[in-house]
Amino acid sequence: MNFYEQLCARCGIEILDISELMKRLDNDREFLAELFDIFKMDLPPHMQQLRDAVGRGDAKGVATEGHSLKGMLLNLSANQAAVATGALEKIGQENHIEKMKPALAGFEREIAALLPEMENCVKEIST
Repeated sequence: MNFYEQLCARCGIEILDISELMKRLDNDREFLAELFDIFKMDLPPHMQQLRDAVGRGDAKGVATEGHSLKGMLLNLSANQAAVATGALEKIGQENHIEKMKPALAGFEREIAALLPEMENCVKEIST
């Protein structure tokens, strides 16, 4: 378990804080589903840019893409993935090229956990 995974476990950070998100959306279920759809469309190009930056050892690119993704995720109350992208952002800012690949792998695990959570959430609120 890496640092941000330990932090999430220790602090009880959820994959998706749906109660907080719904509060911010005034319980608008349709808007929630729309936001998730937009995120799922916007995510692949950002992921590719992040992977490319890591592959090139481009610390500035990792920091920039990590920052963009962190903002997207925080807007959705996707807190664990946001912590993971925050770690990538910091790694890029501090030019820790040797830490980029493991941090990217951790972030990809968080996204793999988040996407089904989003799908389940939309199914639950639709019923």
